[in-house]
Amino acid sequence: MTTLEEIHDIPVLVCAAEGPSIGSEQDALDLIGNAGYQEARWVVVPAARLSDDFFRLRTRVAGHISQKFAQYRIGLVVLGDITRHTETSPAFGDFVRECNNGRQLWFVQDKEQLAERLQG
Repeated sequence: MTTLEEIHDIPVLVCAAEGPSIGSEQDALDLIGNAGYQEARWVVVPAARLSDDFFRLRTRVAGHISQKFAQYRIGLVVLGDITRHTETSPAFGDFVRECNNGRQLWFVQDKEQLAERLQG
């Protein structure tokens, strides 16, 4: 289940914490289609909904998924604690920091942090 929310007048599609795992380009396309239909500019996915492969850079799942979002000009936000992934993979930690400096893929702890990012 997803809900459309307005954060600082920006339409954001928020995925529920419960639901099937998201781990493929097709999963990304399904979210992008839903976001496009609802005219959302960002999609928020709880970290727990992402497959473990998303957090392993060697699988390229994160790259493939984020590339799909970039192609359709919709931002992707990973919401929640990803510490266990960044602590076990310095490369993934670097990826997170790099993404958070951009405008396409963000990793945030909570909706308050997202609201701050969208306001700026």
